[in-house]
Amino acid sequence: MAKEFTLDDLRRILLEGAGAEEGVDLDGDILDEQFEALGYESLALLETASRIEREYGISLDEDVLADAQTPRALIAAVNAQLSVAA
Repeated sequence: MAKEFTLDDLRRILLEGAGAEEGVDLDGDILDEQFEALGYESLALLETASRIEREYGISLDEDVLADAQTPRALIAAVNAQLSVAA
């Protein structure tokens, strides 16, 4: 069975790929915060998706990325792809 993608995995990948804006606390309760409010624009999210795809061996559709406006939504999308790939 494929590994589950967690909020901690997302935090790590966000920090590795794009860092964090000053004043943004990724360790807080960010599950339902908009990525834009966290300081992550579309390019940073594309980089994040690319890193997720490489690390987890999945493919994330562009529509999925466009719809995943929060960490919770992106985590759910990644886990859905992981369950299909398993």
